[in-house]
Amino acid sequence: MSRTVLVFGAGKSTAYLLDHILERSTEEELKLVIADINPNSISQEVRSHPNCKVIQLDIFEDKKRKESIQQANVVISMLPPKLHIKVAEDCLSLGKHLVTASYVSDAIQQLDEEAKKKGLVFMNEIGLDPGIDHMSAMQFIDRIRDNGGKMLLFESFTGGLVAPEHDSNLWNYKFTWNPRNVVVAGQGGAAKFIQEGTYKYIPYQKLFRRTEFLAVEGYGTFEAYANRDSLKYREAYGLQNALTLYRGTMRRVGFSKAWQMFVMLGMTDDSYIIENSQGMSYREFVNLFLPYSPTDSVELKLRHYLKIDQDDIRWGKLLELNLFDDTKKIPLVQASPAQILQFILEDSWTLESHERDMIVMYHKFGYELQGIKKQIDANMVVLGENKSHTAMAKTVGLPVAMAAILILNGRVKNPGVQIPIHKEVYQPILKQLESYKIQFKEYEVPYLGYNPDSVAI
Repeated sequence: MSRTVLVFGAGKSTAYLLDHILERSTEEELKLVIADINPNSISQEVRSHPNCKVIQLDIFEDKKRKESIQQANVVISMLPPKLHIKVAEDCLSLGKHLVTASYVSDAIQQLDEEAKKKGLVFMNEIGLDPGIDHMSAMQFIDRIRDNGGKMLLFESFTGGLVAPEHDSNLWNYKFTWNPRNVVVAGQGGAAKFIQEGTYKYIPYQKLFRRTEFLAVEGYGTFEAYANRDSLKYREAYGLQNALTLYRGTMRRVGFSKAWQMFVMLGMTDDSYIIENSQGMSYREFVNLFLPYSPTDSVELKLRHYLKIDQDDIRWGKLLELNLFDDTKKIPLVQASPAQILQFILEDSWTLESHERDMIVMYHKFGYELQGIKKQIDANMVVLGENKSHTAMAKTVGLPVAMAAILILNGRVKNPGVQIPIHKEVYQPILKQLESYKIQFKEYEVPYLGYNPDSVAI
């Protein structure tokens, strides 16, 4: 008798997820049901698979949503994070396991006690970051502890970037995931972390000027800026006594310094709307943030305001985005500066159909063993195939699919709301990911602690 895996949402991150479940469907006796508001966006290859059924469903159709969940054995939600709670509450009342790639929200966390009572697994944060970062970090940390080591330092960085052969613009960047998250990254409070036993805070206006440099063999040098809250997983990872705990986002060197221009101008602000945004030219948008002058051009005012010369590479980066074009218009009605900036950037930073993306992850583990301080650095690089089968979709979707099958097969013993930090979850998934060439290279390096010389201020 076949078991049903129900997937809500078939967006950009689901190509490998759907493929993996269908590839395993005969062996595992699975039936895949995909519920999406726009089923025509799903590839014909997936829709025509004998073990797949596609249904048109609006997540706000309560009756149809509950009927679909009732018929499933495990539910995967790939919807926008704020919509997971609707699915989760139904899964709880109908007794179904749930898997998402999103951060555990307060609303989902509140379902933990009842999920445990019902023996339900609500697995969250099992994509890339969060996801593979948790699993790979815990694999190293558990190994160090099992060998008698004491953790002193943990740093972790992830970047969704463009593959080297398609790295064709001055920013060395194109969107490979939700563009909005890129534009508003770092807002909502200071970044906080621990450095050599001291709490550190970086306010948003300084965030992109404090970067750590990382070298990945075969791929060159990257920079990383701090995530908003590096201390969020201190307890989950068992790192309450670690001297340094720092998590960040990776970009190519020079990106952050250039992005700081948008921060200084106020273009990343999402807290207010621009009344007459529709029909405004890119040039007019830039001019909104500059002082009035009856004689100076927009270009001259901007260079003066940002204190950059005409031969500065950052000036070239601005020109490349057509920011001073008077013919390009913004169609958005009453949009915030951040929404307009996102539109302008998508105009230049969207992957072409033949282009590939790249995921880079980098961990540092400092520890003490028999009185000697040691350090392991580990990195992972994954390249996408094309615009639909991206490295982002691969690293987000595969762990989700694998977790769902593990849960179906009773391999995850602990019920409740959780993230993948336990061996019963991460060991089999990381092992399977190796067959997709998703694995870390590790190096023993001298223990340096947190290296202030690697930080640009």
